[in-house]
Amino acid sequence: MRILVVGANGQIGKHLVSFIEDSDSLEAKAMIRNAEQASFFEDLGAETAVVDLEQDIETIAAAADGIDAIVFTAGSGPNTGKDKTIMVDLDGAVKTIEAAKAAGVKRFIMVSSFDTRRKAIQEAPSSFAPYVAAKHYADEWLRGTDLDYTIIHPGLLTNDEGTGLIEAGSEVEMGEIPREDVANVIVASLENDTTIGKEFQVVGGTKRIKEAIDSM
Repeated sequence: MRILVVGANGQIGKHLVSFIEDSDSLEAKAMIRNAEQASFFEDLGAETAVVDLEQDIETIAAAADGIDAIVFTAGSGPNTGKDKTIMVDLDGAVKTIEAAKAAGVKRFIMVSSFDTRRKAIQEAPSSFAPYVAAKHYADEWLRGTDLDYTIIHPGLLTNDEGTGLIEAGSEVEMGEIPREDVANVIVASLENDTTIGKEFQVVGGTKRIKEAIDSM
């Protein structure tokens, strides 16, 4: 299975491409914003595509040519303004969903925010609310398609070494989770078709990742 990783140069994305390239059944194509980022992925043996999410749907669709699944793990980052949140986390996500449809890619995994329900927007701090709102509408757009989607809602992300142990469910108590573990959750979801049409929150826990995903 060939996987287009959108947002590959992010911290989750780098772990994900590495894990995919270590897999016997998966192959990664890293979508990156500029060519200077390519060497990291080429050293892993991954193909790259230089595409900015602010480009058009057709350009993103071209990067998805011959791809079996798309993982959207891009984000504008904590230090950008509301404009970039709209252009990347909302419009970039929607354009990638539309590009998947245009390219005939059915499988789509969205890495979202921990809680993107309307109540979460209203309760979020003013600095964080635009991000939650962007994710809310991107998730809604994906749910409204006929794509074979999975939406992953990770808890508070850390750069700690992954433990391989998580708690996952439709609603779990907020907690931390290493980015490395989120990447492994994505791989497990790609390898398990029972996650299609589902979404779940995930934090650090006591179940092995494969076991937790298999029981979804």
